[in-house]
Amino acid sequence: MDSYAVFLRGINVGGINIKMADLKDALKAYPFTGVKTLLASGNVVLQSDLGAGDVKAQFEKCLRDAFGYDAWVVVLSGSRVAELVEACPYPADDKSTHSYVTLTSDTAVLDELFEAGEALGGVEQLRLGPEASAWLAPAGGTLDSPFSKLSSKARYKASTTTRNLRTMIKVRDAAAAP
Repeated sequence: MDSYAVFLRGINVGGINIKMADLKDALKAYPFTGVKTLLASGNVVLQSDLGAGDVKAQFEKCLRDAFGYDAWVVVLSGSRVAELVEACPYPADDKSTHSYVTLTSDTAVLDELFEAGEALGGVEQLRLGPEASAWLAPAGGTLDSPFSKLSSKARYKASTTTRNLRTMIKVRDAAAAP
C-alpha cells in the first residue's frame, strides 16, 4: 500500500466550502485508508493500493459526487513530496519573503506557467521537477505579486495548485507518519 498526498484546488475560497471532517467522511466510500486532513486549505494524506492516476480520478469523483463541484486535485506520492521539500532551496520561514511550491497534474501547463513567470521578470523561481516549481514572494505581498496574479488565472485552474513551503513540510511529515 502506497502513501499519497492529495492537494485540492480552490476549496474554502470562492464559495466552495468543505469541512475537512465532511471530506474525510465522504472518502470512506472510496479505496483509501489512513485518511488524514491537514489544515483547512485542502491537503490530504492517505494510503491506497491504487496508482496515483487512479487516486486522482477516484478523489475527484468523490468531490463531485459528495460536494457537487468540478474538482481538481494534484496527487503525489509521499516520497515525492519529501523529495520536493528537500529540493527547495528557499527558506520555510523568513521575515522578508514567503516560499511557495506550485504543483501540477499537467507538466506542459507548468512549463507554460514557469516560462510566463520568467518573462514577467522580478520573480525568483526554480523548477523542482516536472510536477513542481518553487518561487518567492515578498512577505505581506503574496496576493499582489505579479506571479501570484499570473498563476491564479483560469488557464491554470484545472491543473495547478500552490502551497507555501511550511504546508508542504507538514504534508511531508504527515505522509511519512505511520
